[in-house]
This record gives sequence, structure tokens and C-alpha cells, in this order.
Amino acid sequence: MLGIKRPFRSLSLRLIHIKTATTPNENALKFISMDGELLQERGARSIEIKNTDEKLIKHAPLASRIFSQCPGIETLMIGDDFLTVRKDEMMHWNQVTPSVIDILTGYLASGKEMFHPEFYSVKESEIGYDVNVPKFEYDEDEQEISEMIEELIQTRIRPAIMDDGGDIDYRGWDPETGIVYLKLQGACKSCSSSEVTLKSGIESMLKHYIDEVEGVEQILDIEEQVALKEFEKLEQKMQKKHQLEA
Repeated sequence: MLGIKRPFRSLSLRLIHIKTATTPNENALKFISMDGELLQERGARSIEIKNTDEKLIKHAPLASRIFSQCPGIETLMIGDDFLTVRKDEMMHWNQVTPSVIDILTGYLASGKEMFHPEFYSVKESEIGYDVNVPKFEYDEDEQEISEMIEELIQTRIRPAIMDDGGDIDYRGWDPETGIVYLKLQGACKSCSSSEVTLKSGIESMLKHYIDEVEGVEQILDIEEQVALKEFEKLEQKMQKKHQLEA
């Protein structure tokens, strides 16, 4: 009995290259897709997911896999061609990076969607998201000013923030006070230089180009407010200890 010869088929496997880049936050690392593979549509608003966001994680397969297989990761921010990972400060990057790269390359090669359709409706309905976002109503002139602010943020400020593994959302401008409300995401919001970024960088640029801007204020969710207060307490203790030793 003659054996049946099967035609030889070459299997071409796509090679996905991931580059890592440091950020101003030593506990956050940026993973960049180098081959044109996108995690979201180009220019899409970045989406941040915490390891406590169980309802969101259920509809975000990539995030679910990373959180379950990489203990010590606290937050993921999914951009268009990059992923920013923020870890627990007790973990070392060599315990995290190889696993994240393996999961990310495999997921990009699979071509699967980053989010199930239900993800967006769950995110909109979840209590705690954007709970402190102010609401403003503009007349025609005020609307024009608001649009100018948003355009400046999108074209001049956001690209620089994204280079550092973060992102920024414009949440409104108060015509009465001149305050611009922003939400930082990813590496930038939790690093020690975030206040400098807001005041020395973003605020100064907005005030320079738009006279109606008097200042900027960062919007924090409840968990971030608590964490910031604890960090400030720790800084004060460290300063007092340093003064006593000096």
C-alpha cells in the first residue's frame, strides 16, 4: 500500500517585535509595538484598567491574561500602539517584563480584539469612573474657547505625554474660574513629577496660547485621591527624618 503524499505547506509565523521604554515613573514601563500592529485604532483614547476592576477585566481578554499571569501588576493603560504597565514597587522588572512581552506578542499575532463589545457599556456604567468630572454648559464663544483648548491639548501636549507612557484627557474648562480640568493616565499620573508636568508644562502652555485659561487641575478618582494623600504623608515623614538626621 502506497503512502499518501501530502503537499508540503510552509507555515509563515508573524514575528512581532516589542520594544520597552522607561517612563518618568520607575514603577511604570512602556511596551511598544514596532511592526505596525495596533492594540487600538490609531489615535484612539487610551484605556486604563486597574487590577481591581473585575467587571472590566472580564471583558478585556488581554488585560485579564496579564493580570492573572503576572502577579504584582497594578494598572494597565492600553494605547494605540503601546501598553503601559505599572507594577507594585516591591516587584522587580525582570520578574514582570518577559511574561508581559510573551503575552502581548501572542495576543497581537492572534489578531483578536482587545475588548469585548460589552466592555465599553460596562465602563460607562461603572460607579467610580469619572465620578468627579465637572459639567459645564457653554455659550457660542465659550464653546469656541473650549474647542481651542482641546485642540491644543490633542496636537501639542498629548503626543509628549504619550511618549512618556501616559495619556491625557481634556474634561472641560470652567468659564467662571478659567480652570481647565484634565485627567492624566498611565505612567504620568502616578509619578512624583506629575504636578510639575501639570503646572510647569501643561498649564504654562495653555495660559501662553489662550488668555482665558487661568490654571489647570487634575481630576482624580476616589482611589487615586486616597493614594495621593498617603504618598504625601510618607513624603512628609521622610523629610522630617532627613531633617533630624542632618
